[in-house]
Amino acid sequence: MKLYVGTSGWSYTGWSGHFYPSGLEANKYLEYYCKVFDYVEIDASFYRTPHVMTVTKWAKITPDNFQFTAKMPQKVTHEKRLDDGIESSLRFFYEAMTPLKDKLLAVLIQLPPSMTKNEGLKKLKKMPLDSRFRHAIEVRHKSWFDEDVYDYLAENDICLVWSQLAELQAPPVVTTDLIYLRFIGDRSIPDSEFGKLQIDRVKEMQYWAKEFSKLQSNKALKSGVVAANNHYAGFGPGTANIFRKMTGEPEAVWHEIDQKDVARQANLFDFK
Repeated sequence: MKLYVGTSGWSYTGWSGHFYPSGLEANKYLEYYCKVFDYVEIDASFYRTPHVMTVTKWAKITPDNFQFTAKMPQKVTHEKRLDDGIESSLRFFYEAMTPLKDKLLAVLIQLPPSMTKNEGLKKLKKMPLDSRFRHAIEVRHKSWFDEDVYDYLAENDICLVWSQLAELQAPPVVTTDLIYLRFIGDRSIPDSEFGKLQIDRVKEMQYWAKEFSKLQSNKALKSGVVAANNHYAGFGPGTANIFRKMTGEPEAVWHEIDQKDVARQANLFDFK
Protein backbone atom coordinates (compact mmCIF):
# COMPACT_ATOMS: atom_id res chain seq x y z
CA MET A 1 0.00 0.00 0.00
CA LYS A 2 1.38 3.36 -1.04
CA LEU A 3 0.87 5.88 1.77
CA TYR A 4 0.33 9.59 1.13
CA VAL A 5 0.38 11.92 4.14
CA GLY A 6 -0.32 15.63 3.79
CA THR A 7 -2.70 18.35 4.89
CA SER A 8 -6.24 19.52 4.30
CA GLY A 9 -5.71 22.65 2.21
CA TRP A 10 -2.60 24.69 1.59
CA SER A 11 -3.72 28.34 1.36
CA TYR A 12 -3.14 29.42 4.94
CA THR A 13 -1.52 32.77 5.68
CA GLY A 14 -0.91 31.52 9.23
CA TRP A 15 1.74 29.19 7.77
CA SER A 16 3.81 32.13 6.54
CA GLY A 17 7.14 32.13 8.35
CA HIS A 18 6.43 28.67 9.78
CA PHE A 19 5.93 26.49 6.71
CA TYR A 20 6.08 28.98 3.86
CA PRO A 21 9.01 31.42 3.72
CA SER A 22 7.99 34.92 4.78
CA GLY A 23 7.18 37.03 1.76
CA LEU A 24 6.19 34.11 -0.46
CA GLU A 25 3.18 35.16 -2.53
CA ALA A 26 -0.01 33.18 -1.98
CA ASN A 27 -0.19 32.18 -5.64
CA LYS A 28 3.11 30.34 -5.12
CA TYR A 29 1.96 28.36 -2.10
CA LEU A 30 0.99 25.14 -3.93
CA GLU A 31 4.16 25.22 -5.98
CA TYR A 32 6.14 25.33 -2.73
CA TYR A 33 3.90 22.84 -0.90
CA CYS A 34 4.30 20.13 -3.55
CA LYS A 35 8.08 20.20 -3.08
CA VAL A 36 7.58 19.14 0.54
CA PHE A 37 4.55 16.81 0.47
CA ASP A 38 3.26 14.50 -2.28
CA TYR A 39 -0.43 14.81 -1.37
CA VAL A 40 -2.99 17.45 -0.41
CA GLU A 41 -6.73 17.53 0.17
CA ILE A 42 -8.46 20.35 -1.71
CA ASP A 43 -10.49 22.06 1.01
CA ALA A 44 -11.50 25.15 -0.99
CA SER A 45 -13.75 23.14 -3.32
CA PHE A 46 -16.12 22.58 -0.38
CA TYR A 47 -16.92 26.29 -0.28
CA ARG A 48 -16.86 27.01 -4.00
CA THR A 49 -16.10 24.96 -7.09
CA PRO A 50 -12.82 26.27 -8.51
CA HIS A 51 -12.60 27.50 -12.10
CA VAL A 52 -11.41 24.88 -14.56
CA MET A 53 -8.44 27.09 -15.46
CA THR A 54 -7.38 27.12 -11.81
CA VAL A 55 -7.62 23.33 -11.63
CA THR A 56 -5.64 23.04 -14.86
CA LYS A 57 -2.90 25.16 -13.28
CA TRP A 58 -2.84 22.91 -10.20
CA ALA A 59 -2.39 19.90 -12.46
CA LYS A 60 0.45 21.53 -14.40
CA ILE A 61 2.53 22.90 -11.52
CA THR A 62 2.48 19.73 -9.42
CA PRO A 63 4.77 16.75 -10.17
CA ASP A 64 3.43 13.68 -11.93
CA ASN A 65 3.49 11.67 -8.70
CA PHE A 66 1.64 14.32 -6.68
CA GLN A 67 -1.86 13.28 -5.57
CA PHE A 68 -5.01 15.15 -4.57
CA THR A 69 -8.37 14.47 -3.01
CA ALA A 70 -11.12 17.07 -3.37
CA LYS A 71 -14.14 17.90 -1.26
CA MET A 72 -17.51 17.87 -2.97
CA PRO A 73 -19.20 21.31 -2.69
CA GLN A 74 -21.25 22.02 0.41
CA LYS A 75 -24.04 23.17 -1.89
CA VAL A 76 -24.55 19.49 -2.72
CA THR A 77 -23.88 17.92 0.67
CA HIS A 78 -25.06 20.50 3.20
CA GLU A 79 -27.39 22.97 1.48
CA LYS A 80 -29.29 20.53 -0.76
CA ARG A 81 -28.45 17.52 1.44
CA LEU A 82 -27.86 15.18 -1.54
CA ASP A 83 -31.42 15.83 -2.69
CA ASP A 84 -33.18 16.85 -5.90
CA GLY A 85 -31.60 19.66 -7.86
CA ILE A 86 -27.98 18.66 -7.31
CA GLU A 87 -27.39 17.48 -10.88
CA SER A 88 -26.20 20.79 -12.31
CA SER A 89 -23.95 21.52 -9.32
CA LEU A 90 -22.39 18.07 -9.54
CA ARG A 91 -21.90 18.33 -13.29
CA PHE A 92 -20.20 21.72 -12.91
CA PHE A 93 -17.95 20.32 -10.16
CA TYR A 94 -16.91 17.24 -12.14
CA GLU A 95 -16.20 19.30 -15.24
CA ALA A 96 -14.02 21.65 -13.20
CA MET A 97 -12.07 18.76 -11.65
CA THR A 98 -11.49 16.89 -14.93
CA PRO A 99 -7.99 18.34 -15.52
CA LEU A 100 -6.96 16.68 -12.23
CA LYS A 101 -8.62 13.35 -12.98
CA ASP A 102 -5.36 11.41 -13.25
CA LYS A 103 -4.02 12.90 -9.99
CA LEU A 104 -7.24 12.71 -7.99
CA LEU A 105 -7.32 9.75 -5.62
CA ALA A 106 -10.89 10.47 -4.50
CA VAL A 107 -13.74 12.94 -4.37
CA LEU A 108 -14.71 13.41 -0.73
CA ILE A 109 -18.43 13.46 0.09
CA GLN A 110 -18.46 15.08 3.54
CA LEU A 111 -21.89 14.83 5.15
CA PRO A 112 -23.29 17.16 7.82
CA PRO A 113 -23.50 15.81 11.40
CA SER A 114 -27.29 16.00 11.32
CA MET A 115 -27.64 13.59 8.38
CA THR A 116 -28.56 10.13 9.64
CA LYS A 117 -28.29 6.89 7.72
CA ASN A 118 -32.07 6.78 7.30
CA GLU A 119 -32.00 10.11 5.49
CA GLY A 120 -28.70 9.88 3.69
CA LEU A 121 -28.25 6.32 2.44
CA LYS A 122 -31.27 6.35 0.16
CA LYS A 123 -30.16 9.72 -1.22
CA LEU A 124 -26.62 8.48 -1.75
CA LYS A 125 -27.96 5.56 -3.77
CA LYS A 126 -29.70 7.99 -6.13
CA MET A 127 -26.79 10.40 -6.59
CA PRO A 128 -25.51 10.77 -10.18
CA LEU A 129 -21.89 10.13 -9.26
CA ASP A 130 -19.39 10.42 -12.09
CA SER A 131 -17.83 6.99 -12.61
CA ARG A 132 -14.59 8.55 -13.87
CA PHE A 133 -13.78 9.46 -10.26
CA ARG A 134 -13.30 7.38 -7.12
CA HIS A 135 -15.52 8.56 -4.26
CA ALA A 136 -15.06 8.52 -0.50
CA ILE A 137 -17.71 9.39 2.07
CA GLU A 138 -17.21 10.94 5.48
CA VAL A 139 -20.23 10.48 7.74
CA ARG A 140 -20.65 12.37 11.00
CA HIS A 141 -23.59 10.56 12.57
CA LYS A 142 -23.03 7.22 14.30
CA SER A 143 -26.13 5.66 12.69
CA TRP A 144 -24.04 5.16 9.54
CA PHE A 145 -21.73 2.71 11.24
CA ASP A 146 -23.75 -0.32 10.22
CA GLU A 147 -23.13 -3.44 8.15
CA ASP A 148 -25.66 -2.58 5.45
CA VAL A 149 -23.83 0.70 4.85
CA TYR A 150 -20.45 -1.04 4.65
CA ASP A 151 -21.87 -3.59 2.21
CA TYR A 152 -23.33 -0.90 -0.05
CA LEU A 153 -20.10 1.09 -0.07
CA ALA A 154 -18.00 -1.99 -0.86
CA GLU A 155 -20.33 -3.04 -3.66
CA ASN A 156 -20.13 0.42 -5.21
CA ASP A 157 -16.41 1.08 -4.69
CA ILE A 158 -16.99 3.98 -2.27
CA CYS A 159 -14.41 4.42 0.46
CA LEU A 160 -15.60 4.88 4.04
CA VAL A 161 -13.46 7.67 5.44
CA TRP A 162 -11.82 7.09 8.79
CA SER A 163 -12.31 10.42 10.54
CA GLN A 164 -11.07 11.55 13.92
CA LEU A 165 -13.25 14.36 15.21
CA ALA A 166 -13.63 15.79 18.69
CA GLU A 167 -17.05 14.17 19.15
CA LEU A 168 -16.89 11.14 16.83
CA GLN A 169 -14.38 8.52 15.74
CA ALA A 170 -15.15 6.40 12.70
CA PRO A 171 -14.51 2.66 12.91
CA PRO A 172 -11.56 1.36 10.83
CA VAL A 173 -13.73 -0.47 8.32
CA VAL A 174 -12.25 -1.10 4.88
CA THR A 175 -14.65 -0.88 1.92
CA THR A 176 -12.27 -0.32 -1.03
CA ASP A 177 -8.61 -0.67 -1.97
CA LEU A 178 -8.17 2.93 -0.76
CA ILE A 179 -7.84 3.92 2.90
CA TYR A 180 -8.65 7.56 3.69
CA LEU A 181 -7.99 9.00 7.16
CA ARG A 182 -8.80 12.58 8.18
CA PHE A 183 -7.56 14.26 11.36
CA ILE A 184 -10.19 16.96 11.91
CA GLY A 185 -10.49 18.18 15.50
CA ASP A 186 -12.73 21.13 16.36
CA ARG A 187 -12.78 24.88 15.71
CA SER A 188 -11.18 26.01 18.97
CA ILE A 189 -7.93 27.18 17.34
CA PRO A 190 -8.13 30.52 15.50
CA ASP A 191 -6.75 30.75 11.96
CA SER A 192 -4.12 33.28 13.02
CA GLU A 193 -2.46 30.64 15.24
CA PHE A 194 -2.11 27.91 12.63
CA GLY A 195 1.72 28.04 12.65
CA LYS A 196 2.41 25.82 15.65
CA LEU A 197 1.36 22.56 17.30
CA GLN A 198 -0.78 23.27 20.35
CA ILE A 199 -2.78 20.17 21.29
CA ASP A 200 -1.40 16.74 22.21
CA ARG A 201 -3.09 14.26 19.86
CA VAL A 202 -0.44 11.57 20.12
CA LYS A 203 -2.60 8.81 21.64
CA GLU A 204 -5.26 9.21 18.96
CA MET A 205 -2.66 9.23 16.22
CA GLN A 206 -0.91 6.16 17.64
CA TYR A 207 -4.21 4.30 17.44
CA TRP A 208 -4.57 5.11 13.75
CA ALA A 209 -0.91 4.41 13.02
CA LYS A 210 -1.41 0.89 14.42
CA GLU A 211 -4.48 0.42 12.21
CA PHE A 212 -2.42 1.38 9.17
CA SER A 213 0.42 -0.93 10.18
CA LYS A 214 -2.02 -3.84 10.38
CA LEU A 215 -2.92 -3.28 6.73
CA GLN A 216 0.52 -2.66 5.25
CA SER A 217 0.90 -6.30 4.22
CA ASN A 218 -2.59 -6.47 2.67
CA LYS A 219 -1.85 -6.72 -1.05
CA ALA A 220 -5.47 -5.93 -1.92
CA LEU A 221 -4.97 -2.36 -0.68
CA LYS A 222 -3.37 0.02 -3.17
CA SER A 223 -3.30 3.44 -1.51
CA GLY A 224 -3.65 5.10 1.86
CA VAL A 225 -4.16 8.86 2.28
CA VAL A 226 -3.99 10.90 5.46
CA ALA A 227 -5.16 14.52 5.59
CA ALA A 228 -4.26 16.62 8.64
CA ASN A 229 -6.42 19.66 9.35
CA ASN A 230 -5.01 22.70 11.15
CA HIS A 231 -7.82 22.58 13.70
CA TYR A 232 -6.75 19.11 14.83
CA ALA A 233 -3.58 20.11 16.70
CA GLY A 234 -2.90 23.63 15.45
CA PHE A 235 -0.53 23.05 12.53
CA GLY A 236 -1.39 20.66 9.71
CA PRO A 237 2.19 20.10 8.46
CA GLY A 238 3.37 19.34 12.00
CA THR A 239 0.58 16.79 12.50
CA ALA A 240 1.39 15.21 9.14
CA ASN A 241 5.04 14.89 10.08
CA ILE A 242 4.28 13.23 13.40
CA PHE A 243 2.08 10.66 11.66
CA ARG A 244 4.72 10.09 8.98
CA LYS A 245 7.23 9.24 11.71
CA MET A 246 4.77 6.93 13.44
CA THR A 247 4.23 4.96 10.23
CA GLY A 248 7.88 4.81 9.22
CA GLU A 249 7.58 7.35 6.42
CA PRO A 250 10.42 9.83 5.80
CA GLU A 251 10.04 13.13 7.58
CA ALA A 252 8.93 16.04 5.40
CA VAL A 253 11.40 18.92 5.51
CA TRP A 254 10.65 22.55 4.82
CA HIS A 255 12.63 25.75 5.21
CA GLU A 256 11.54 27.82 8.17
CA ILE A 257 12.83 30.98 9.80
CA ASP A 258 13.93 29.19 12.93
CA GLN A 259 14.87 25.54 12.48
CA LYS A 260 15.36 25.18 16.24
CA ASP A 261 11.72 26.11 16.72
CA VAL A 262 10.73 23.48 14.16
CA ALA A 263 12.59 20.82 16.11
CA ARG A 264 11.05 22.01 19.36
CA GLN A 265 7.53 21.74 17.94
CA ALA A 266 8.18 18.29 16.51
CA ASN A 267 9.32 17.04 19.91
CA LEU A 268 6.61 18.67 22.02
CA PHE A 269 4.93 15.33 22.47
CA ASP A 270 6.63 12.00 23.03
CA PHE A 271 5.23 9.54 20.52
CA LYS A 272 8.01 6.94 20.52
